[in-house]
Amino acid sequence: MDQRSYHQFCATARTLDLVGDRWTLLLVRELLTGPRRFGDLQASLRGLGTGLLSARLKHLEREGLARKITLPPPARTPAYALTEAGEELGPAVLALARWGMRWAMGERRADETFHAGWVVLGLRSCFVPQAAAGVRATYEFRVGDEVFHIDVDDGAIDTVHGPARRPDVVVTADEELFVRLGEGSTTLAAGLADGGASASGDAALLRKLGEMFVRPPMGDRLGA
Repeated sequence: MDQRSYHQFCATARTLDLVGDRWTLLLVRELLTGPRRFGDLQASLRGLGTGLLSARLKHLEREGLARKITLPPPARTPAYALTEAGEELGPAVLALARWGMRWAMGERRADETFHAGWVVLGLRSCFVPQAAAGVRATYEFRVGDEVFHIDVDDGAIDTVHGPARRPDVVVTADEELFVRLGEGSTTLAAGLADGGASASGDAALLRKLGEMFVRPPMGDRLGA
């Protein structure tokens, strides 16, 4: 695959040379939540063919942004993970997600897919560190067939796919609720009230969720 370049001695242009091609940043988005197998990536990125996925992964490897690994037991299967350089794209991807929540989202279009795993980064982009000062807790989310958890540690968070060992709070919800959260048409508190979600565990920590994760208000970019 020929690598296109802007041929500009500029940090922004050089970065776009590396990750500006279609699907590349979405691959980084997928890997920001932990190592993924080839099949997992293909399932999450519908429309990305096998050949192009292989080419994009080889590009990320060649440029030192991703690497092949073997998952630990019991899986012991090949997977892909970000390198240190790839991980440092995280804040840029989260900033794009936060911008998108304010200026690019809206109602879900008929041809748009949704995977509950994308909620992980959505929550990270909505995190308010100041509201989490002094909080140490683990929140497990079960959304459709996906399970992930968030560890909050005094203003910092870590998001991980898979169940938590000892969650303080467990939130179970259908995918439709999180679609509506993305659209900005509801809140988790409303979902808990109307039955779109249920929760168990520490009630005080559950209430903190609404303070620690705040969706940015939606703007009208055409009327701004």
